[in-house]
Amino acid sequence: MIDFEKLHYLKTGNERQKLAHQVLVEHQIFELLEPFDPLLTGTIPIHIDMASSDLDICCYYENQEEFASHLSHSFGKLTNFKLKEILIDGQPTIIANFLLADFEIEIFGQNIPSRQQNAFKHLLIEHQILQQKGEKFRTAIINLKLEGYKTEPAFAKLLGLTGDPYVALLAYPIDLR
Repeated sequence: MIDFEKLHYLKTGNERQKLAHQVLVEHQIFELLEPFDPLLTGTIPIHIDMASSDLDICCYYENQEEFASHLSHSFGKLTNFKLKEILIDGQPTIIANFLLADFEIEIFGQNIPSRQQNAFKHLLIEHQILQQKGEKFRTAIINLKLEGYKTEPAFAKLLGLTGDPYVALLAYPIDLR
């Protein structure tokens, strides 16, 4: 089982994962975010990314203003830096986006511990499903993404899940221990 709480698994992954590791380490992204328990999520860690896929990092903050200030101070001078505050499922959320090397980076913060955030849960569930279903399933997910599907709706379609695909995937019977 891959330890998605650390970045070292990227060093032995595919070329894009190796490049992601190099960029994150070279620019000390996780060191800068360390006070906020950063975790890499999204499609790159589980090899279902597209050329345009970003590096998604979820973070936990206790103080929203402090987190937003930290992001602006740490990354505000990077190309295309944007910071927004929105509500997601009634939860105040801070999102920062910027370009770094060959990647768009999205930092997503909530006052929810990182390992309990849906993005990290989706990563673990999707990884286990990909492990169980094999290469044909992974290829089918990528093909749906090429057709314009977002990741969770693609999984829901192939798994026959109904309702909100983001919620349905969280309820998928997988052992996350």
